[in-house]
Amino acid sequence: MIQHLKHFSGMYREFTLLSLIGLVAWAYQAIQPPPPKICGSPGGPPITATRIKFRDGRHLAYKEHGVSKEIAKHKLIVDHGFSSSRNDEPLVTQLSPSLALDIEELADQLGLGSKFYVVGNSMGGHAVWGCLKYIPHRLAGATLMAPVINYWWPGFPANLSEEAYNLQLPQDQWALRVAHYLPFLGVATQQGVFESIHREMRIGFGKWEFSPLDLENPSSNNEGSVHLWMGDEDRLVPVTLQRYIAKRLAWIKYNEVAGAGHLIAYVDGMSEVIVRALLDGQK
Repeated sequence: MIQHLKHFSGMYREFTLLSLIGLVAWAYQAIQPPPPKICGSPGGPPITATRIKFRDGRHLAYKEHGVSKEIAKHKLIVDHGFSSSRNDEPLVTQLSPSLALDIEELADQLGLGSKFYVVGNSMGGHAVWGCLKYIPHRLAGATLMAPVINYWWPGFPANLSEEAYNLQLPQDQWALRVAHYLPFLGVATQQGVFESIHREMRIGFGKWEFSPLDLENPSSNNEGSVHLWMGDEDRLVPVTLQRYIAKRLAWIKYNEVAGAGHLIAYVDGMSEVIVRALLDGQK
């Protein structure tokens, strides 16, 4: 009887181990995204926008506004906010020199000249920070509009970043922690808008190669200026952390608009004020 029990116990442990292995294998397969459907490829969506081809074969769609770039006196590259991507092809999955170099190559392929302006709205702010870090010599000026903040940037006082983080909704706190500590869990099982949103989350709230709080003035001879615009009623990006950045980086021209929220760029008349301040280099 004892021998039968030992035999049964051994079989049970073996079955449990095999079941666990099978469960892990299933979970791994479940989080793997399907093969990408590249625009213009067999089975992929059609190409519907003007785009450039990078040296490594990737494509980037863009849209021109204003007068023709051939006669424009000022050239601005605007990086859009969260979930505004056209979902053309994956660019980068973390903030590194490659993002800034992509912007530089876009400017060169469009013939924007040796220097150009960059503007980032909301999540698009991370691209501007990258340009200030890696290609400051190419910038005529830069503007950040309600730029999203990574709570794990080195340089923030722990109590200040923790207080600002706790102001976020519980579900948002969970999403931010996943994007920072477990970015592989944010890999969507679908292509398109879902994959694009998760990629933006990983870039914005993952581990950066630098902290914007350690940046130096990109214009030592005052040829250009850097502006940061915030609404004091922004419920998505804590204004307290923006004030700290502006205080630490005294070369940034900080502009806080009373009564404005996260969509400060869409307040009537504000877009013209923001662009004019950038081009004039004034507050």
